[in-house]
Amino acid sequence: MIRSINPATGQVLACFEPHRDAQIDAALARADQAQRRWARTPRAERGALLRRVAAVLRARTPELARQITLEMGKPIIEAESEVHQSAWVCDFYADKAAELPDVERTAGSARGHHPLPDPPGVLLAIMPWSDPVWRVVRCAAAALAAGNTMLLKHADNVPRCALELQAVFHAAAIDPGLFTALLLDSAQLESLLNDPRVAALALTGPAPLGRPAPTHTRAELRREALELGGSDPCIVLADADLEAAVRAIVKACSRNAGQSCISTKRIVVEEPIADRFVGLFARHAGALTVGDPLRRDVSVGPMARPDLRETLHRQVHSTIAQGARLLLGGRYGEGPGFFYAPTLLDHVEPEMCAACEEMLGPAAAVVRVADADAALQVGSWLDFGPGASLWAGDAARAARLASRIESGAVFINGRVARKPRAPFGAIAPPHGGLGPGHPGGGGPADLQNAASGSAR
Repeated sequence: MIRSINPATGQVLACFEPHRDAQIDAALARADQAQRRWARTPRAERGALLRRVAAVLRARTPELARQITLEMGKPIIEAESEVHQSAWVCDFYADKAAELPDVERTAGSARGHHPLPDPPGVLLAIMPWSDPVWRVVRCAAAALAAGNTMLLKHADNVPRCALELQAVFHAAAIDPGLFTALLLDSAQLESLLNDPRVAALALTGPAPLGRPAPTHTRAELRREALELGGSDPCIVLADADLEAAVRAIVKACSRNAGQSCISTKRIVVEEPIADRFVGLFARHAGALTVGDPLRRDVSVGPMARPDLRETLHRQVHSTIAQGARLLLGGRYGEGPGFFYAPTLLDHVEPEMCAACEEMLGPAAAVVRVADADAALQVGSWLDFGPGASLWAGDAARAARLASRIESGAVFINGRVARKPRAPFGAIAPPHGGLGPGHPGGGGPADLQNAASGSAR
């Protein structure tokens, strides 16, 4: 049984039986057949479909945003922004689809003709709950624009979001095989991964999920795109505009209750400004409104699941036991639901729990360093994936320092963000983790990759 639970109240919203094996097989057959037709559909028609999806998303923003908030706890204003961003990414890839050549088949001599790569085929997308509409749509938009079809296995705690997304795509398209949401248990997922009709996998999740397992599943998949791990450090130098930096960093820590791979979690601060920084941070974070995420004045909603809150609480108090100082929060919220108070840990050392583990929640850890060189050294040691940020007053110096940070992307005087028009990825950690990459997440190159079958 798959249950949809309101994290603000703990109440069950709905229960769903997993799809039966026969239903899964029929859905896969439809996706496979639809993809063969879709791959030969002119690019202008693919773009037109994505524009229809964008229009449906905009028209259904109120109900989609409410569904996001009810099912995973994101504040309603953030949920509305997520739906609007999802519509925008459809328009973006509708434009970019025009840059791909149509696939042509010519009988007889190949003289004068250049072979064009086929899209891989049916894409299985295993998606997270953190941005339950955006993460799916950004992946689907690139995949569909390039001629693929998509099967969605969404996180178990957002089944209604998955079904609502299927309704959006079906409202915009004639062929229901282009996008299908599947409600599966783990045994069914393993069987689906082994089906030869599944040509590619897109997965977002914690790093251990991406490590090779002793199974033939991964070898049989032609392509994989993995987004794993968490955010690289936020480095604040002594000449930074501290008020502006703190306001932006608090927002980056608290968005979606800190439940994102690009949320700011580990903050490396030069010692001369560290006291001022933590004082300002505590003041701004302490003023955040925590409560019912359907209220428009609330800035921090609940965590998505009770086990996530328990894990965060353990990490915070393990770090305190290791010698860090708790300056704010560190406790469960009052009343029902899975709330956690915005939390700030100071004097965190790189080997402590909050620095070494992914903290998925409204908690930040401050690591103090002597100078910029030490900040870069610590920043490189804190080995997480998608993006780092650097806050400094001297822009030229900041650019030079940013070039020394080993990260998928470095943002100067701005929080880490994902935009399809810019590359987004990461380096492979030296201790064996896998760097992320994701169809639809890294800009126009992802569209060409989806067309050619390249996962990077």
